[in-house]
Amino acid sequence: MTASPLMKQADFDTPAADGATNAARAAALRAANINPKTGLATDYLNHFNEAIMLLEMIPAMPECAEDFLSWRPLTYAEHFIASNFKGRDLAIAAYNDAPAHIRAPFDEVCDTMTTILTAVRDAVASSRQDVTKMKLAEKAVSWLKPLVAEAGGMINGVSAAEADDVEPQSDVDMIMSN
Repeated sequence: MTASPLMKQADFDTPAADGATNAARAAALRAANINPKTGLATDYLNHFNEAIMLLEMIPAMPECAEDFLSWRPLTYAEHFIASNFKGRDLAIAAYNDAPAHIRAPFDEVCDTMTTILTAVRDAVASSRQDVTKMKLAEKAVSWLKPLVAEAGGMINGVSAAEADDVEPQSDVDMIMSN
């Protein structure tokens, strides 16, 4: 049985599901750069990394604040719907079927990043002084980068505590094995 992009976890949990079906699903997810263990794709973090990149430019070029002001929050599904991600339908389906114990904390971290970015965007928009915009950008980046790393760990099935205990080569080996 070949996994279709719209197959759901339930399709693989039926009594008829076997190891080959689960392997096909995992292979389809891996081929689309979706972690088969978590059902999440790191591509969603590009949405936040784009905003962070714009914030990082503000201290050197305050006029980049205008570019940051155009950033808008997107949910996981909205991000993939708007993207050219090759497995976007599969990414959305896998996210919807992700286990609650994985998805809930991931959503919480993403909601926190969205809250920070929205508040900073509003503050930058109302700031008249470039120095204020620069300080806001620098502070926001210092809050956001650890949250992006935490979300990345969740996508890759590594807790924050585990991430601290893993050597860099182990990180590479773990990511490549997924």
